[in-house]
Amino acid sequence: MPSFSFYPIVVVVIIVVLAIAISSLKILREYERGVIFLFGHFQAVKGPGIIVLIPIMQQMVRVDLRTIVMTVPPQDVISRDNVPVKVDAMILYRVIDPEKSVIQVEDAPEATSQLAQTTLRSVLGQHELDEMLAEREKLNHDIQTILDQHTDAWGIKVSNVEIKQVDLDDSMVRAIARQAEAERQRRAKVINAEGEAQAAQKLMEAAQILMQQPQSIQLRYLQTLVEIAGDKSSTIAFPLPLDLLEPLLGKARAAKTGEAQS
Repeated sequence: MPSFSFYPIVVVVIIVVLAIAISSLKILREYERGVIFLFGHFQAVKGPGIIVLIPIMQQMVRVDLRTIVMTVPPQDVISRDNVPVKVDAMILYRVIDPEKSVIQVEDAPEATSQLAQTTLRSVLGQHELDEMLAEREKLNHDIQTILDQHTDAWGIKVSNVEIKQVDLDDSMVRAIARQAEAERQRRAKVINAEGEAQAAQKLMEAAQILMQQPQSIQLRYLQTLVEIAGDKSSTIAFPLPLDLLEPLLGKARAAKTGEAQS
């Protein structure tokens, strides 16, 4: 009878056993967790470190717990004052419950991205363009609150939302520039009118003070003559106020009255 050797079979068995043993060992890093299923049923969340799985009976899904930076693609938004804009944003989120992130949603990153796009259009559409440009902190907080409420059921925590850029059409940019220029002209006219009103008020107060002391008018007149004398003009035409002649005219009238009585 031919001899039959069991050594090749033993070697094959040993190799298969070692392969199965090695495949049943899983190493999870510090930022990873493993969601373990036993015959398709959730069993536990394990990690980090070395995890031993029973072949065929147990399966594991890796979950990354690090903060993920997601860029929301530009979204077409119609503001409350009917201005079309394109808005993009950045979202920071992380998984805080590996079990929910695997069981409750099929693709957590894709679901978060789609929800972020919808929420961005919905929230910004309720505000005017000026609010989008001037109140970004408030809008970021509103979007973050809404996202966090929806993703909580998926075991995901949205830690931050930042609106990156608000783009306008060229026609809207020109219209806003014209509006800003008109607003600047309006403010300049208002400031000029307020200055004229204040100057008129001060002149009126000065006139009232001078009326109380007629001698002050003469002093002011002489001071003005001194100031003009310092100019380089060779000829100066300066009106002579009748107030300066009033004392002389009064004396002349008194003299004539005395002569008439005599």
